[in-house]
Amino acid sequence: MYDEDDLASIREAHDAWETGTAAGASDDPDERKGRFATVSGLEVDRLYTPADVADLDYEADLGFPGEEPYTRGPYPTMYRGRAWTMRQFAGFGTAEETNERFRYLVEEGQTGLSTAFDMPSLMGLDSDDPLADGEVGREGVAVDSLRDVEILFDGIDIAEVSTSFTINPSAPVIYAMYVALADERGVPRERLRGTLQNDMLKEFIAQKEWVIPPEPSLDLVTDTVEFAVRETPKFYPVSVSGYHIREAGSTAVQELAFTLADGFAYVEDARERGLAVDEVAPQLSFFFNSHNSLLEEVAKFRAARRVYARLMGEWYGAERPASKRLKFHTQTAGQSLTAQQPLNNVVRVTIQALAGVLGGTQSLHTNSFDEALALPSEEAVRVALRTQQIIAEESGVADTVDPLAGSFAVEALTDEVDEKATAYLETIREMGDGSVRAGVLAGIEDGYFDREIRGAAYDYQRRVESGEEVVVGVNRYAVDDDPERELHRVDETAQRRQRERLAAVKAERDDAAVEAALSELAAAVEAGENAVPALVDAAKAYATMGEMMDVFASRFGTYRERAGTAL
Repeated sequence: MYDEDDLASIREAHDAWETGTAAGASDDPDERKGRFATVSGLEVDRLYTPADVADLDYEADLGFPGEEPYTRGPYPTMYRGRAWTMRQFAGFGTAEETNERFRYLVEEGQTGLSTAFDMPSLMGLDSDDPLADGEVGREGVAVDSLRDVEILFDGIDIAEVSTSFTINPSAPVIYAMYVALADERGVPRERLRGTLQNDMLKEFIAQKEWVIPPEPSLDLVTDTVEFAVRETPKFYPVSVSGYHIREAGSTAVQELAFTLADGFAYVEDARERGLAVDEVAPQLSFFFNSHNSLLEEVAKFRAARRVYARLMGEWYGAERPASKRLKFHTQTAGQSLTAQQPLNNVVRVTIQALAGVLGGTQSLHTNSFDEALALPSEEAVRVALRTQQIIAEESGVADTVDPLAGSFAVEALTDEVDEKATAYLETIREMGDGSVRAGVLAGIEDGYFDREIRGAAYDYQRRVESGEEVVVGVNRYAVDDDPERELHRVDETAQRRQRERLAAVKAERDDAAVEAALSELAAAVEAGENAVPALVDAAKAYATMGEMMDVFASRFGTYRERAGTAL
C-alpha cells in the first residue's frame, strides 16, 4: 500500500524520533512505567507507523465489506442497513418466570431472545432427579418437557422472533422440543430463526459439561446440523463458541484458533456424513468473547473473518460466499466482572460492547453489572440493554463500516492475531495427520487444550496478584465501604413448583406413546441413524429431558477426563 521510498523515509524519521524526541521523554515523570501489553499479553508498541503494515495488501488483506476476505465485515452496509441483534441472556426459575422476563425485554426494545437453562437441564437431568436437588431454576430456566417450552414461549410469536438457546450436552433435545412447538402451532419449520449453541467440542476443551464421550457427542451435533440443513434452514444448529474458552482463561489468540478449529472439525464431520461444505458452512455461526483490551478485541474479530474465509477456501474448497462469510455473536466478558465496586462493571461492559461493534459483530449480549454477585436484577438488565442502545443510537460508531480500518495499530494487531492463530490451527491439523477433526479429538484426549489454556490463565492470574495487571477496584483503587446492593433472588418455591408440573405431565401423558417413542429413539441410535426426527416425536409425546438423554447414556456410556488434564 505504500511506496518503498516513502517507507524508507518514514523508517528513518521514526528512528530519529525514537533517539531524539521520544528518548528525551524516557525520563519524563508523566510517561507511565511498566508493562504495555494487551490482556492476552501481546506487546503494544509505543507508536505505529505505515512501516508496521508495510506488507499489507489492500485487496487481499482488507478488501470491501461483504466481499472476501471479509476483514471489514460480512455484509456491505453493516449497521447502516440494520443494527446488530440485541440479545440479553435470560432464564431463571420456572418457565412462567422466564416468560415474564422475555416479555419485559421485548417491551424494552430487545430484538432477539437468548435463553439460559438451569444446570439440571444443561446436563440432561429431570428436575425430580436426586442430582438436581437444590439446582432447579437456580442459574437458568428449568425445562423438563415440551410443556415447559409451551409456557416459555406463551404469547411470543416464534415465527417472527429469533431465539438463541445456550445449551450443549442436551441441545438436540431442546432443539427437538422447539421444532415440536412449531409443529404444534402450525409454524412452518423453515420459518424458525435462532441459534442452538450445541458446541460439544468446546465443552471437552473448556467448559467441562458433558453426558456422553467426545466422538458420539460429535455425531449427535452432526445429526442436528444435517436435520437443520434440510428442515430449518434459517436456524443455526451450532454456535461454535470461543466465549467459554476465553472464560476458562485462554488468550484472545487461543480463543480464536481453538474456536475456528472446532468449526472446521464440524465441517469435516458433516462432510463424512455426506453433506457438501457449501451446504453446511452457511449454517454455522460463531460466538466470541469481548474482553477489556479494546484494540486487541477489534483485531481479533477482524482477523477471525479473514482467517476463516481463507482457510474455508484453501482447506475445504468452499465456493459459496456464504460458506466463507463468518458470522458471530459476541458477549461481554463475564470473567472480567468484579464483585467489588460492581458499578465499575458498567464501564467495562461498555468498552467490551464497543469493541464488539467496532469489530463487526452480528449480535451482542451485554452482561449486567451485578452478575458477579447474583443473577441479574431488572435494573441491571435494563442498564445492560441501554448500553447497547446508546452505542447504536448515540455514539455514531455504527454510521460507517469498520471505522478503525487503516489504523496502523489495529492493522498491525490484526496481522499479528492472524499469524499466531493460523500457526495454532496448523499445529492442530498436524496433530490429526491433516484432519482438524482428528486433531481436535486428539488434543482433547491428551490434554493439549487444557495445558495451553491453563498456562495462559496462570500467567494472567500471576500478573493480577503481582499488580502488573491492574483490575480497578480490586488490586488498585479499592475501597473499604463498598455498599451492599439489592440483588435478584430466585424464588425458593421454584423447585417444588417445577417438580409438581413434571409430575402432572407424567400423570397426564400417554405412557404407551412415550414408551413407543423412546423405543424408536433407541432404535435410531443403535442403527446409527439421525436421532433428531425420533427426538421430535418423543418430545411431542411429552417424553422428558432425562428420559431422552438416558437413551444416549445407555448406548454410549459416560466419559471421564484423563487424570492431570483438567483445568
